[in-house]
Amino acid sequence: MKVSRHAKIIELIGQYDIETQEELAEYLNSAGFKVTQATVSRDIRDLKLTKVSVSGGRQKYVIHRQDEPEINEKYIRVLCDGYLSMDMAQNILVIKTVSGMAMAVAAAVDAMKWNEVVGCIAGDDTIMCAIRTVEDTSAVMEKIRKIISKGM
Repeated sequence: MKVSRHAKIIELIGQYDIETQEELAEYLNSAGFKVTQATVSRDIRDLKLTKVSVSGGRQKYVIHRQDEPEINEKYIRVLCDGYLSMDMAQNILVIKTVSGMAMAVAAAVDAMKWNEVVGCIAGDDTIMCAIRTVEDTSAVMEKIRKIISKGM
């Protein structure tokens, strides 16, 4: 539950300019996660979120990028927890996930910043990744296999 909640937080702060813990708690509760402000506070600390200024004098939560190896570990956990299978169709990689985890896993794949991946589109349990070439699709599949095998 914590991993999927963390994945949802990453997704939400990427989508919205969330300024307060209360705001983040509202978004999480609307998404079906029953959280308190104390839980959100711990999650913010665990994810090492920080605030940056945005237009209008407001601030928003973002992932603190300085601690990249630890952030990657969180994405790897999300990928391992949500992943079920994958297949390719030319330069399209289709990843099947646990129901409800596709967006989180897609966010994790995007966060890996692999040069071969152009972008991902996620539904409930399926992700379509546009990959630059057929050869790159095989390479990305191998990267994912290595991550999954280490995570299990």
